[in-house]
Amino acid sequence: MNKLDELFCRKKKNILNIYCTAGYPAINSLQTILPALQQQGADIIEVGIPYSDPIADGPVIQQSNMQALQNGMTIPLLLQQLNSLKNSIHIPIILMGYLNPVLQYGIEKFCKDAKKAGVSGIILPDLPMYEYEQWYQPYFAKNNLHPIFLISPQTSMQRIKYADKLSSGFVYAVSSSSTTGSNKIDTGQQQYFKKLKSLKLKNPLLIGFGIKDKVTFQNACKYTAGAIIGSAFIKAIENSKNIQSTTAQFIKSVKQ
Repeated sequence: MNKLDELFCRKKKNILNIYCTAGYPAINSLQTILPALQQQGADIIEVGIPYSDPIADGPVIQQSNMQALQNGMTIPLLLQQLNSLKNSIHIPIILMGYLNPVLQYGIEKFCKDAKKAGVSGIILPDLPMYEYEQWYQPYFAKNNLHPIFLISPQTSMQRIKYADKLSSGFVYAVSSSSTTGSNKIDTGQQQYFKKLKSLKLKNPLLIGFGIKDKVTFQNACKYTAGAIIGSAFIKAIENSKNIQSTTAQFIKSVKQ
């Protein structure tokens, strides 16, 4: 069974997904960050594939992408690093990236190599759902990789249901139509979350964008299975002298 399926079978609420950028703050930081996140109680780790034009991301994650690229991070190196960790990381690993570098790598090869590296799911925000369904779905299915699509407050009911149909593992519910790290959850967004909850989709929902601390995490968890924190964690480790300690403090501040 895919590790995401195992997770959602045994845990229905308060699922914490932490995002980190591969190759940030240093080229080998994943070797420290992933074990620390697992040890401190993260439920899912979302690993960002650095890209020069991360359109869905705000300035904090954009900057981490630029730094990671300058550090020399590439898809082959990222997969190599994940391979070296796969026997010690038991929680689900998701890769989040953009379509262009994946197509350059070769999407069939990417899916095959991601599976070998212990990856459970893939998020490609700029992958059109119809293209996935028409051309790429067999590669994901063959390698037991869950495709995860994003929906927002502006997504039509028809497309929400389409995203739910094509996604597996969970659906990524963007809290607003802006970029990552930029917003608090307001009353309008709460109405959107209530609407999503009432739809009773086949997949669990995780909320992302604007989740940064205990208050925003708990608020998101009122309406969905859990939430995704990215920019706030990237900020926390930016100048950290001890990533294990910083990670422990960060997770504790969110969960306790």
